[in-house]
Amino acid sequence: MPDFTLHTPETAPEGSKAMLETVTAAWGFTPKMHATLAESPSALVGYETLWEQLANSTLNAVEQQVAYQAVNVFHRCGYCTMGHTFLSRQAGIDEATITRLRAGEPPEDRRLAALWTFTRTVAAARGEARETVPVFLAAGFTKANVLDVVAIIATKVIANYSAALAGVPNEDFMSDPALAWTAPVAIAAE
Repeated sequence: MPDFTLHTPETAPEGSKAMLETVTAAWGFTPKMHATLAESPSALVGYETLWEQLANSTLNAVEQQVAYQAVNVFHRCGYCTMGHTFLSRQAGIDEATITRLRAGEPPEDRRLAALWTFTRTVAAARGEARETVPVFLAAGFTKANVLDVVAIIATKVIANYSAALAGVPNEDFMSDPALAWTAPVAIAAE
């Protein structure tokens, strides 16, 4: 299996250098996902552009993390599930909800459960889930939220698939035992 280079702003291809410098400055380190994606300027810029835009989406920080984790766990991406566990805590999600998300279960909160279910259904159906839109809207979400969920799924496809295909190594902070994650048996069997 080929090893993928963990690029730095100095080693990245020319089209990735500026973006990797910006990411490194923003995070205070070069995340290994970004370092790996830097091999392809279009992958890095596409991923980071979506990530940045979604931070200001029509979904709040908690809702974003619920949707991200619905996709991460569905795709069985340990790297992203651990990273978004950290980000979920930063967003203020309670530990019981984080535990449910990591187990591939919807939150107990009805509205967040509707978001989780919609996100997971759209991801599993590869978008062929138009019949679920009215239910999502009836839960208090908007048409803009529908499209932001699609953008979150697209972002996670880039990250989840890249983590799997390139073997993106865990970040140093992921050595925290509280972040460790293995796909639940029910998820692994899907």
